[in-house]
Amino acid sequence: MNSKHLMIAAAVVTAATAIVVGPAFAQEAAAAAPAAATSNPYGFVHILERGNPVQLSILAVLVIMSIGTWYIAVMKFLEQQRILTQAKILEKKFWTSGTLSEGIEKLPKNSVFRAVAEAGHKASQGGTTLVGLNDWIAMSLTRQLEDANGRLAGGVSFLASVGSTAPFVGLVGTVWGILEALISIGVAGQMSIDKVAGPVGEALIMTAIGLIAAVPAVLLYNLLIRRNKVITEKLRGFAGDLQAYLITKSK
Repeated sequence: MNSKHLMIAAAVVTAATAIVVGPAFAQEAAAAAPAAATSNPYGFVHILERGNPVQLSILAVLVIMSIGTWYIAVMKFLEQQRILTQAKILEKKFWTSGTLSEGIEKLPKNSVFRAVAEAGHKASQGGTTLVGLNDWIAMSLTRQLEDANGRLAGGVSFLASVGSTAPFVGLVGTVWGILEALISIGVAGQMSIDKVAGPVGEALIMTAIGLIAAVPAVLLYNLLIRRNKVITEKLRGFAGDLQAYLITKSK
């Protein structure tokens, strides 16, 4: 009987202890959690808040590179899509027209194909005393094609430049960060893992940012170049067909 009373008393004491100590332990754990979350003094936020002018300048250059890449890529993609849409209109309306002038009028005012057709039509009105009519038509169409290709290629080289230089720009930031870490270790006069791993890891963030700017630039550059080749072939095909038509008509 006494043992039963002792067991019951022990259980009551244990439960009371858990009720009293439990909330206090939970409060200590909750207070320790934010401290653990904010105990890392290194990272991207630290670079923004306490970075030196060199790091911030390199970061600004990489951000400008990335923004410029996406802006140019989107604008060039929309321009290419507009020209490809004009190529479909060309197939449906231009070659089904009764006359060349009528076909030109059916094309949109801003159509690059219309510019080529107008150049060919104007050249077919008469050559020069130095150049024959056929050669004059070919020269006029070639100049128009070169102008169109020049506009298509405009801005695309920026993506190639970003893709080839952004990793090295980020690497400069990494080297500078490692240099500062080594200098701080030398000044402190002692080496420990916390004094090396933190600053070096933070410095590597700049290399990562450089790669983040470079990889999309390379992929977008290849995409735009491939689409430019498709458009160029369509323009050359149209110019060749138009030249054959104009030469045949002039005979």
